[in-house]
Amino acid sequence: MLGCSQRALRDDIERRLRGRAELTLRESGGGAVLTGPWLVSVSVVLPPEHPWVCKGLIDSYRHLGQLHVEVLKAFGVAARALPPQELPSAHEASAVSTVSWACFGGLSPWELVNAEGRKLVGLAQRRCRSGVLLVAGTLVGPVDWALLCDAMGYRQHESLLRHGTVSAQEMAGGPIGPERFAAVLTQWLERELLTSRA
Repeated sequence: MLGCSQRALRDDIERRLRGRAELTLRESGGGAVLTGPWLVSVSVVLPPEHPWVCKGLIDSYRHLGQLHVEVLKAFGVAARALPPQELPSAHEASAVSTVSWACFGGLSPWELVNAEGRKLVGLAQRRCRSGVLLVAGTLVGPVDWALLCDAMGYRQHESLLRHGTVSAQEMAGGPIGPERFAAVLTQWLERELLTSRA
């Protein structure tokens, strides 16, 4: 899945994929994401006046990031959301900060990392006059980074993405079913959104 700024790359990527995966374009920003059984994604559309998104671009990620911290904790995964003031030092320590074309190749405010700074949850958003779309993607299992890097024409970045990211399964030391994770995430999200509007 390509970020909206990568539209012009579509033909070249489809040629390199040779039918191994379906290519789609998402409306939110950011870099390319390889979807599959290793990724649980959630999209939330909120009115511009909603408490989660009414305080500006960066703060709009905070609630969704912190909610993911709590959901992952329920699965035995200790992750943390990066506050904006910690980004400069996090970028210096992260292997992925040089992979600008991939969503999981960089760090943004309130995205989730493990104790070593490896990225676990990516966030994106799209804003318009009528509402705000918030998107989060959680790596629940091992990712086929080789396929993504090959499709994007950056085979040399596979090791950077592999070492700069971590899956919930790896952190938990055992399998985490994507369906179960998605169900728990949905329950928490529904409850938090109802509470925030009360």
